[in-house]
Amino acid sequence: MYQELSEQEAIRRESLKELEKLGINPYPAEAYNVNITTAEILKNFPGDNSLYQDVSIAGRIMTRRIMGAASFVDLQDATGRIQLYIKRDEICEGDDKTLYNTVFKRLLDIGDIIGVTGFVFITQMGEISIHVKSLKLLSKSLRVLPVVKEKDDQVFDAFSDPEARYRQRYVDLIVNPEVRDIFVKRSQIINTMRSFFNGQGYLEVETPILQPIPGGAAARPFITHHNALDMPLYLRIANELYLKKLIVGGFDGVYEFAKDFRNEGMDRTHNPEFTVLEIYVAYKDYFWMMDFTEEMLERIALSLHGKTGVQVGEREIDFRRPFRRLTMTEAIKEYAGVDITGKTEDELRQMCRNLDIETTPAMGKGKLIDAIFGEKCEEHLIQPTFIMDYPIEMSPLCKRHRTNPDLTERFELFVNGKELCNAYSELNDPVDQLDRFQEQLKLSQKGDDEAMFIDMDFVRALEYGMPTCSGMGIGIDRLTMFMTNQPSIQDVLFFPQMRPEKKVVPAGDTDEAFIEAGVPAVWVPALRKYGFKTVADMKAANPNKLLNDLGGLRKKLKLDIPALKLEEIQAWVEA
Repeated sequence: MYQELSEQEAIRRESLKELEKLGINPYPAEAYNVNITTAEILKNFPGDNSLYQDVSIAGRIMTRRIMGAASFVDLQDATGRIQLYIKRDEICEGDDKTLYNTVFKRLLDIGDIIGVTGFVFITQMGEISIHVKSLKLLSKSLRVLPVVKEKDDQVFDAFSDPEARYRQRYVDLIVNPEVRDIFVKRSQIINTMRSFFNGQGYLEVETPILQPIPGGAAARPFITHHNALDMPLYLRIANELYLKKLIVGGFDGVYEFAKDFRNEGMDRTHNPEFTVLEIYVAYKDYFWMMDFTEEMLERIALSLHGKTGVQVGEREIDFRRPFRRLTMTEAIKEYAGVDITGKTEDELRQMCRNLDIETTPAMGKGKLIDAIFGEKCEEHLIQPTFIMDYPIEMSPLCKRHRTNPDLTERFELFVNGKELCNAYSELNDPVDQLDRFQEQLKLSQKGDDEAMFIDMDFVRALEYGMPTCSGMGIGIDRLTMFMTNQPSIQDVLFFPQMRPEKKVVPAGDTDEAFIEAGVPAVWVPALRKYGFKTVADMKAANPNKLLNDLGGLRKKLKLDIPALKLEEIQAWVEA
């Protein structure tokens, strides 16, 4: 595979070879004892100084300031940065000063991972630092980190290009420490939820990711093939049906943090692989689940921020209970100015035309109503709002409303104009459930590729009897976006799905083309390492600068070739 190295990358590989010649393993296998973190030192020092006279810490070199026989280094570990003070005669006992003069000063680079021991002190400038007594290389970095500079609380040359950040999250985490906090908070959100559910006595479970029927949601699945069984399998689009089978089996409450997969579009709020929490509780209804959801979200906001107000973009969203509750019919009346009550499919289609909402022949009543709501209502639902009582056509797994058979006992929670969670009083009538599945089959035959599949095993489970039950699903990625004030789902996923990276093999002149231009063959590899791909690039260079740069490159790489003269380079350039 073609790999073009920059000048710095080439120099680092030469440094790697020199380290090995000195008998230093750039990637040692043995464990390195770490007895403290940066955060612990910065939080607790000075305190009892005796605790800090023998520290051992490891991390990555982020800056170096070499000043003769003493130097300063900024070391970054998983918890923060701390300054190191490295003195030649402290880390090099006796007459051999190779570790400082050669290894530290010349062969180590920003990005290398080292371990040091020493004691903590405060410099004359008032900065908490570690006076290093020993130093060991733990991993040599062969690529150059983006240089992020700070001065007077202003950041310069930040690693901020989203394409690069999402593809190389490992670099993003190194040079943008604030990114780490997003993912720490994501973990805190999940742990808060898990603690809340466990405190109620509900059981965390696991259900299949590979499923023979992709049920539980209206979405397009990914499909694969199992060779041994010679059958198609689907990556799950939801775990709902399996969890409800466990309620049939006798559990009073089950939940799962699940990876789901939907073969659909990608945008700032959708990724084909996403994390969802689904919970099902026996003997409850959707009114109970609204109260439960309010309490859960209020608790998460307090856990992360110490208050219920959360900044989302330019708005403050208040997750303090209770949230506003509005039926879907009321919401459409309020924001679209039309009444969908009792309307036929044709009437709804005409209503969409009147409202300039696009439709397709494959859209049934449910999709038409959803289109009106999505186009005219969602953007107005800023503060947490429960939208309740959806038309039955929109909810094939939901129990019919207890007072209106044309509606279902369903709610969705909207925050900042986006759906955050979805919940039902679960349908437990097997006859009604089969009828609803068959209606979905008709939609599929009309061309709706997101219509639900019929899962006869789930119908069979319901025939054994499922108690009254309420279930709720909430997207963890979107919840994290809200709770950490991030504008895109890619910002809360370590490794979001990306288009294939374009691998461009650089076009360039052959070695022979450089030789024909007058360059000695021994100097062609050096010119390529310097960055010249074509003779034209070389001819555009300043001869004086090229002389100095190539002379420096010759020394750094210890090239066994004669030094150049200005007239030689002028001949290359002017030929």
